[in-house]
Amino acid sequence: MKNVYHIVTHPNLQKSRVNIEILKAFEGKSGIETRKLYEAYPDWKIDVAKEKESLLKADIIVVQTPFYWYSTPGLFKEWEDLVLEYGFAYGEGGDKLKGKKFQIVLSAFGPGEAYKEGGYNNFTIEELLRPLEQTAKLCQMIYVKPLVLLGVTHKSDTEVSAFKEMISNKIDDLRNE
Repeated sequence: MKNVYHIVTHPNLQKSRVNIEILKAFEGKSGIETRKLYEAYPDWKIDVAKEKESLLKADIIVVQTPFYWYSTPGLFKEWEDLVLEYGFAYGEGGDKLKGKKFQIVLSAFGPGEAYKEGGYNNFTIEELLRPLEQTAKLCQMIYVKPLVLLGVTHKSDTEVSAFKEMISNKIDDLRNE
């Protein structure tokens, strides 16, 4: 079974009903390392060596993130800038992530109809996630179709639980491929 490095990017996790539930999809499974970035690095001083070590051990990298201003929270961007450096993740000699699967698990406030041409946000989620897709490609990772829950504030507990189960099954499938 393949190893997973699960990066949780929510800056206020304890107040996110949806992200707390998503986190449960990963709990209790062997071979999964979870790092809650805002708990691990409250001072934003990222242990780059530790992060690289976790990435090297993983076959699958899962980024669990809320969608803030069409992107990820700031600490994850800082993480990307420091950890995914030239010579490690890309560029000459930068093939350490080659062939690893990259899975985004995303939650967003806006409803599905807001994410389309002519909708409130003018673009689809897939279009707005292109920078993360390109990051994965530059790092020679395999970009897996994102798992997305939109309109989170209006989702029932049953809908959130179903999303969590879908994530759990998808991660199990990726690990068993």
